[in-house]
Amino acid sequence: MAANTPTTEPNALIAGDTAKWLKTLTDYPASEGWTLSYSLVSAANRINFSASASGDIYLVAVPAATTTAWVSGAYEWRAQVSKSGEVFTVATGSIVVQPSFGSAVDNRSHARKALANIEAYLENAGNLSAASYEIAGRKLQRIALPELLTLRDKYKVEVNREEAASNVGRNLPDRRRIMVRFGA
Repeated sequence: MAANTPTTEPNALIAGDTAKWLKTLTDYPASEGWTLSYSLVSAANRINFSASASGDIYLVAVPAATTTAWVSGAYEWRAQVSKSGEVFTVATGSIVVQPSFGSAVDNRSHARKALANIEAYLENAGNLSAASYEIAGRKLQRIALPELLTLRDKYKVEVNREEAASNVGRNLPDRRRIMVRFGA
């Protein structure tokens, strides 16, 4: 049994999956020669693709082989119709392109990366790769031990908050709460 084709643009797509939906534009029917195109724009990337006519409506179908090359991240999108030199924006929105499961992407938060690097340095201060690292353009080299321990504690708290929020989002218990029952 085939899944029903959605009739709205998705909020998220996974790179390497087929992107497919139907778009109905009563003021600009495909049967009258209008063409529908999409542009997705992020700070560093631009993705363009077009829909095909399916009677009066449009079928957007981007093959998995094409979306595999899409760079993950948050994008703003714009849908435009055109015909005989006229162009009209018919919809806008935002979408997140998620990395494909097979791609090598470090999805850890900044706090997790920083905590891992600090702990690696504390375990082996002679490890030069751990003694110097760069995150988001900021380079860290040889910090005094008391300051490093303070940073480690700060990042541990932040990582614990992230884990608690993730657990709550998945309907799991918040491990920071201790439940007590008093009985008579």
